Amino acid sequence: MNARTRCQRQRQRGVAAIEFALVFMLGILPLIMLTMTGVLIFAAKESLTLAASEGARAALHYGNATQRQTFACQAAQQSMQWLLNFTGESVDCSAPQSPGGSYTPIAVSTTSPCPSNAAVQCMTVVTSFDYDKHPFIPVASSVYGWVMKSNMTSSATVQLDMAGG
Repeated sequence: MNARTRCQRQRQRGVAAIEFALVFMLGILPLIMLTMTGVLIFAAKESLTLAASEGARAALHYGNATQRQTFACQAAQQSMQWLLNFTGESVDCSAPQSPGGSYTPIAVSTTSPCPSNAAVQCMTVVTSFDYDKHPFIPVASSVYGWVMKSNMTSSATVQLDMAGG
């Protein structure tokens, strides 16, 4: 090996490490961040769906309409507790909010005639998460903004037998 080849090799030392660092920081790291944010958004949506369905299921407990609202709110709150902890929001289940008003993480409707059968009473549980105010990774909210234009919500409706309780 001559001196010239040896000199060129010595100048190339560390180039692979620098290239790897640049590719990692500019390519792989943003991809991992977007993937993890997507996974968290999916988990949040699934939690909202579970909370709404558990709340509707809990409304089937016997009692008057106010007690059923409280049962539904408490069950929904338990199912989405990690989201409530993340946002720092709290829910007062002693006075459940009605859907359609201002933003609230859990809203439980009063009993009303079902649209499909006016002889039966229905109750709806709506769970919400405001991703704009509480993004999982702040930078990613601008990327996902075009997909999520409003709050993530989920709702579940249950038919109640008011004659039995």
